[in-house]
Formats: sequence, structure tokens, C-alpha cells
Amino acid sequence: MLTTAGKIVDYFIPREARDEASNYMMFRTFVFLHLLGPLLGQSVIAFLYQASEEISWVFWVIEINLCFFWLMPLLVKYTRSLVWPAALSVQALVTLSLFGSFFYGGISSPFLPWLLIALLLGFFFLADRPRVVLIGVAVQLAAFSAAHLVFGDFPQLVPLESLWLVNLLSILSALIYITLMALYYEKVMRESSALEEAANIHRHKVEELRRAMQRAEHASHQKSIFLAKMSHELRTPLNAVIGYSEMLRDDLEEGAEWEEKAADLDRINAAGRHLNALVNDVLDLARIENDDLQVANSEIEIMELIDDAVATVQPLLKVHDNRLELQIASDPGRIVTDPLKLRQSVLNLLSNAAKFTSKGVITLTVMRRQNPAGDVIMIEVRDTGIGISKDGLSKLFQSFSQAETTTANRYGGTGLGLALTRRFCSSMGGTVEVESELGVGSSFKIEVPATPRRPIEPQPMPLAEAG
Repeated sequence: MLTTAGKIVDYFIPREARDEASNYMMFRTFVFLHLLGPLLGQSVIAFLYQASEEISWVFWVIEINLCFFWLMPLLVKYTRSLVWPAALSVQALVTLSLFGSFFYGGISSPFLPWLLIALLLGFFFLADRPRVVLIGVAVQLAAFSAAHLVFGDFPQLVPLESLWLVNLLSILSALIYITLMALYYEKVMRESSALEEAANIHRHKVEELRRAMQRAEHASHQKSIFLAKMSHELRTPLNAVIGYSEMLRDDLEEGAEWEEKAADLDRINAAGRHLNALVNDVLDLARIENDDLQVANSEIEIMELIDDAVATVQPLLKVHDNRLELQIASDPGRIVTDPLKLRQSVLNLLSNAAKFTSKGVITLTVMRRQNPAGDVIMIEVRDTGIGISKDGLSKLFQSFSQAETTTANRYGGTGLGLALTRRFCSSMGGTVEVESELGVGSSFKIEVPATPRRPIEPQPMPLAEAG
């Protein structure tokens, strides 16, 4: 039964009023009271019908006025608001109370308690519009007083001594009506308290998060400063190690008996260069996190940059017996860009291809494409190496992360190269894309504009999740 009653009540409530709990409850209460209220009032009407010696027009006016309240839920449904239905309901109830009191008992009338209900109803549903309630009530009270002065004593359509029972019924109906409103108010207050408590908890959590974020930003800033300082401090002795190993290696070339020592010096030199590359990556990462990554554009020959990158990566190709193929249909010409960042990006891709390919083929393709927005240089590095899984592709460009969990143990590396490559390309207004199939190979494609454009807004460099 309660479910059916709830469905009937909800039929009159507009959909937009159901989004907020307190607003929804107010609509439900208004509709429910205006469905139940006239039904309770019919008990008074039934008594007057039995007690009246003659059923006059006054009785039917009161009955029609009482039935009018059943139209309020429909008015709510079609106006999608409580303002006009509530204002009309309050004034109609005041009219019914004063009109019924005038003809049925005066101050002893069973309709007089309904005036208090009207005021309570008005201030309950129109709390932000008290003037609407007070002005209407004041006007009707003035009219009631004027009618009493003009016509004198109140008419006695029903003997006063017989009104005690109907007064009891009226007071009981009013008590039920007020109790329902009080229950609603208590529920609203309880929900408001719960919402206020939840809001306070939320504010405390937001404040804690704000403080935690400030601490994290401070720690990140301090970490970036530390990385930058340590990188600078490490590069000086590393350059000395690399330089002296090359000098010693040159001195040993004349004597064949020093071949074993020369091999050792080559290993020292290679290890120093590798460590120096890692330090440079960390330094670049620190600059990016400090928003200190600057672009220094200059005009360069693409083929000179490509030749330099190929010459640098040749020793890595020999380690795993790989073959490099160049596919350059025509001279790509000159472009204006940051040569250091573009060279480092190409080197990162070639180094990765050489690292993850064994006895395979690495293809380097360079071409210049004409676009309406300006020429674009496309550099693609394709290999026949181990490939990357779909899960690995999702975290490929994260800092300190590698595609597969076993990659670092088997092949080494810090997982910074591709993350830096993406940021370098973004700073030059370009992009880097990847296609790969596990066990077949990978293709990395860089596209940069031939003339400087507005840098593409770089995506954040997420750190790899722990575990």
C-alpha cells in the first residue's frame, strides 16, 4: 500500500525536483498533504451535512473550496514549482477557514483551527517569501472583520451546542496534518545535519589533501634541485674519465702488445659514455619537471643530423649483430628546429631499436612531406626486434618505466628515453607515435615541423606505478 501511495505521490513531482534529496522531500510532502488534507477535512463536511437542518449554498461553497485543494498536485506537476501552488493553497485555506468560521460558529467554529494550519503551511513552503503569506492573510482578516461589523452576529446554521464533536474532529485532523509536517521537518533537519557533517569531513579531507599536495610539490622541487646538482657534479668526473680513456687508448695504438689493455680502455670509455648518457637523461628530466626545458631553434641540414646519429649508434648495432638500412628517397633539405633535441630523439629511438633487436634489420626512413600548414619532416625507426605487448604500449612513455617487467633485468636501461623523446618532440611542435606487435617488431615515427610552430601542449610525465 505504501508503495502504491508513493507512486501516486511521485506522479505529480517533476523530474528535475528529484535530483536533490531535500527538494524532493519537500515536493513529496506538499503533494501528500494536499491529497490527504482534503480527505481529512471531509469528516467535518460530513458532520455539517448531518447536523444542518437545511443544506444551503454556504455548505456547497465550503465543499467546493475543500475539493479545490485536490487540484494543487496537478498544479505542481504542470508548473514544475511549489511557489504558485503553495501561495494559492495558503490563501485558499485562509479563505475556507474564515468563510466557514463566519457561517458556522464564529470563534467556536471547527474551521478556525485551519487558519493556523494555513499560516504554518505558508511559512513552511514559502519561507523565503513571507510577504506573500502575510499580505494575503492580513487582507482576508480585514475582510472578515469588516463583514462581522457590517452583519453583526455570526449566522448559526448549526446549533453551537452540537459543534463540540465536529470541533474535536477538526482539531484531530489539524493535529494529524501538523504531525506530518513535523515529521517531514525532523527528517529534513536530520538529513541536513548529516550533510553538514559530511561537508565538514569533506572540508577537512580537502585541507589535508591541500597540505599533502604542498608537501609533495615541495619534495618534488627539492628532488629536482638535487637531481640537477648531482647531474652537474657527476658529469665533470665522467667527462674526465671518458677523455683520459680516449687519450690513453690513442697512446696504446702504436704497440700491438697493448691490445688487451686497449680493450680494457675501450670498455672504460663505453661505460663512461653510457653513464654520461644516463646522467644527461636525468638532467633533462629535472629540467622538464622544473619547466626549464628551453628550445633553441637553428637552421640545420637534416642529412647531417641523420649521418651524425647513425655514426654514433654504429657501435650499438655491432653489439647484437644488427644491420641498419637507410630509406631516403630524396634530400629532405634544411629545417629550423632544435638540433640537440631532435638528434637526441633520433638517437633514443635508434638505441632502443639496437638494444631490443638481435641479428635483425633496423630501418631508418626520412622524408619531407608537404602539408597546408607547412612542411613536416617524418623520421621513422622500424626494427625486427622483440616487439611490445598491448599492455606494454599503455605505459611505454611513462618515466622510469619500461614496456615489460623483465626488460630492465634483461636489457638494462632507466626507462627515461622514450618519455624524454615525447617531451622533446612536443616542445618542438611535433609528435611521436608507435606501432608494435609482440615478437614481430616495432615502429616509432617522429614528425616535426620544418619551421617552428607553437609547441604542442605536452602531456604530464607520469611516473611508473610501484609494484
